[in-house]
Amino acid sequence: MNLNQIHNVYFIGIGGIGMSALARYFQANNKNVAGYDKASTDIVDGLVDLGIKVHFEDAVEYIPSVFLNIERTLVVYTPAVPKQHKELNHFIDNGFQVMKRSKLLGLITENTFCLAVAGTHGKTTTTSILGHLMYECNVPLTAFLGGVSENYNSNLILSGTEVTVVEADEFDRSFLALSPNFAGITSMDADHLDIYGDAESLTKSFEDFSKKIKPNGKLFVKNGLPLNGITYGIEDNSDYTAQNITIENGAYVFDVKTPKKVLKNIEFNLPGRHNLSNALIALAMAVEYGCPHQQLAKALASYKGVKRRFTTHIKTDELVFIDDYAHHPEEINAVHQAVREMYPDKKVLAVFQPHLYSRTRDFVDGFAESLSKFDALLLLDIYPARELPIEGVNSEWLLGKVKGKNKKLVSKKELVSEIHKSKPQVVLTIGAGDIGEEVKRIKKEFSVAN
Repeated sequence: MNLNQIHNVYFIGIGGIGMSALARYFQANNKNVAGYDKASTDIVDGLVDLGIKVHFEDAVEYIPSVFLNIERTLVVYTPAVPKQHKELNHFIDNGFQVMKRSKLLGLITENTFCLAVAGTHGKTTTTSILGHLMYECNVPLTAFLGGVSENYNSNLILSGTEVTVVEADEFDRSFLALSPNFAGITSMDADHLDIYGDAESLTKSFEDFSKKIKPNGKLFVKNGLPLNGITYGIEDNSDYTAQNITIENGAYVFDVKTPKKVLKNIEFNLPGRHNLSNALIALAMAVEYGCPHQQLAKALASYKGVKRRFTTHIKTDELVFIDDYAHHPEEINAVHQAVREMYPDKKVLAVFQPHLYSRTRDFVDGFAESLSKFDALLLLDIYPARELPIEGVNSEWLLGKVKGKNKKLVSKKELVSEIHKSKPQVVLTIGAGDIGEEVKRIKKEFSVAN
């Protein structure tokens, strides 16, 4: 397909984080862009502000007429769109060019120098850091992010087309549509078992992804993963390793040993050893690309983070309110480590919304163990996303496995009052569902209270 001959791009599920980045990309390249999503969100509102038409009812008559031109329109969808979707089936039945988001991303990036970051945890933050580093080093790039960068208030960084930085998503094996020059793998913990069936199949998929690297390309892997590549790690014998780590004024200050030299006094402002690890692989990929060390150090110090990745909304002497996207036991463990490192003597209340019935079922004991580490827990109902309920799998079942007495199952309506009752010093909202929509309400309530 020659994307230059496409004039109209219609997105089904345009509000998805990956889809919206593509919508912004085509809008910036002077294409007609429109789409459907099931609900209005901050991301959708941002697209509408750019002049992109979005509607919220699955009905062919709502599709703008210009997008019904079969020769000039590309239709893009995600695996999250149900197979019975009326608009999607209309385009398929009438012979339009219909393409999965992952395949389109592969087409856009195949003739560029592509740096792709994969991993069951850490890929969004790492991709965001890498995009920022290379942008600040004046690399002409397009970066497709899986979250909204605080530095750019967008999930798209656009300064040129020679280089692409992309988040390589393992869900539905989407990352196998890519053929990167550099690929990074941050983690390979079991996840998406509703897709893969078992951990071995997931590992095999990451191995397949590593084989998609172009000739003379490079693979970067966290030390200890069962793949051969340039390794990175914290205070170990990796090719790239962080050493002499201290915390100064709430920021990490550390040295980085590279295969050729030691970079001294690197500063990074995100909390948590997991984020330090993310910064290290991004730095390694940028160094191997050829970015100047001095510019990289300055760029890393100016990195602000990704929205809903340990985002601090309130920080007073009386109360700290942090929100995070964590939705896997290992991610919750990483968030716990970060909050304890920053606030070692404060009472921490976790508010968690499980994401997917299948993930809750597959990792229930891991969730229970990670959630038991907090001083108190408020547990919301499971966010179903694309799934139907599974018998016996619910938040009450999970709560019963969590240790400790300070735990309670609550509704969204009760949430603010239950937080008040708990009298916490740190409130931490966690989850990948619509718990993010509760953040505004909590922030408003407790900003007034403090």
